[in-house]
Amino acid sequence: MPRGPLQGFRPAFRQWRAGRPFWGGLLLALGGAEVLLTLKASLDVILHVGMQGLAGYLLPVVMLLCGVLILFNPTQRLFYSVIGVLVSLGTWMTSNLGGFFVGLLLGVTGSCLAFGWLPDQEPRVSRRQRRKEARAAESPAPTPARQP
Repeated sequence: MPRGPLQGFRPAFRQWRAGRPFWGGLLLALGGAEVLLTLKASLDVILHVGMQGLAGYLLPVVMLLCGVLILFNPTQRLFYSVIGVLVSLGTWMTSNLGGFFVGLLLGVTGSCLAFGWLPDQEPRVSRRQRRKEARAAESPAPTPARQP
């Protein structure tokens, strides 16, 4: 029984996600969104919005934009991730200690993940699988039984 048009969505999304630094871009965008949301908090919660609020709003928007651009333009990931980590660190001074450190840490972690991503990397082999292959290579091949 066919499931309809959603049958191919999950494999298509996995293939799309495998071709880009998905988690790095997502974390950077979430960090920017979190810093923006902390700027909208009540005055009792806000600690510091620097430079008359302009940089406090500009830097998280740049973080969000860099995260989205990493997702949709992975060939330029190195540039966007360097800009993302610098802007994330800048939010510490300009907007609520980087969104109470949560947005700052999300942004820096996402930028580092995007920077370290390699496009044509082979999938990792688990330690258990490597040991299994090493044992199979070390053990002698079974000898055929002699026929009289």
